[in-house]
Amino acid sequence: MARIGIYGATGYTGFELISLLTRHPEAQIAFATARSAAGQRLNDVFPTFIDLPLVGVEEAQLNGVDLVFTCLPHGAPELIPLVRQALERGVKVIDLSDTFRLRDPEDYLRRRGRAHPAPDLLAEAVYGLPELHRERIRAARLVANTGCYPLTAILPLWPLARAGLIADRTVIVDSKSGVSGAGRSLSLRTHFGETHETFSAYSVGRAHRHLGEMEQETGLHIIFAPHLLPVYRGILSTIYVTLRPDTGLAEARAAYAIFADEPFIKLLPEGRLPELRHVQQTMYLAIGLQPVEPETGRYIIVATVDNLLKGASGQAVQNMNLMLGLPETMGLR
Repeated sequence: MARIGIYGATGYTGFELISLLTRHPEAQIAFATARSAAGQRLNDVFPTFIDLPLVGVEEAQLNGVDLVFTCLPHGAPELIPLVRQALERGVKVIDLSDTFRLRDPEDYLRRRGRAHPAPDLLAEAVYGLPELHRERIRAARLVANTGCYPLTAILPLWPLARAGLIADRTVIVDSKSGVSGAGRSLSLRTHFGETHETFSAYSVGRAHRHLGEMEQETGLHIIFAPHLLPVYRGILSTIYVTLRPDTGLAEARAAYAIFADEPFIKLLPEGRLPELRHVQQTMYLAIGLQPVEPETGRYIIVATVDNLLKGASGQAVQNMNLMLGLPETMGLR
């Protein structure tokens, strides 16, 4: 039994992790931390049958722990000390914030407007996308779990880029996310009255904090337009891409053969496009490819994912399995 710690257990991703780990045949939760809910039990905070004590960070004991998940808000001041402490004790770390996702400190400075707080850890961290970095994840001490928006751009675009089929390196990614993607912290933007029966764009263009991951992993220049959907979970991204002129649909679809053995990626049959309901409460990333003007190479890709599972906590467990030498899909089917 691997012993697992969770820092930040009462956010959406923390709770999803607990739900997954309590059903995992080779994992046991050693501790789960919370801020305001420390001293309570998980079923005091969530309507769940999972009875788990919540402790303060200072009470979390790393003795005998194999791996910890850090599910803290972006920029949480306690994150870097917690990561260092775990690594010094020989405990592997999977971080679900975006702190370690950009490899280049200069890129981090340019996009965030400040220097990275731990460039040595940034250099060590492995980007946690198994379909692209599986072997490096197996050997890693520190993994930066990929973001949910980036997942729906990187994986649909990467096979086409790898095959040399993309003619125009500027790609438009138009994404829609359920409100759980914004986290559980109070925010006016995600109140029911602000999201119900409406639809809104935000951080359009070059402003979104996760754009760097998409460009880093695909090598493309991406124009990104995220939107907030009045649903709880799920992301749907519509991608506008120009391939080499006269690229036929069969040739474009053939590029995705590299994902043929991937357990959680599904390329839909020709003529079908995915919907949110196809992936909600699952680990699957569903991809549909639609030619618009094949003679000029214009295609539309639609990709959908559950932002809390394959887009966050489920992907984190997939990475955990790799890091601990367990079957990659264990506890996720």
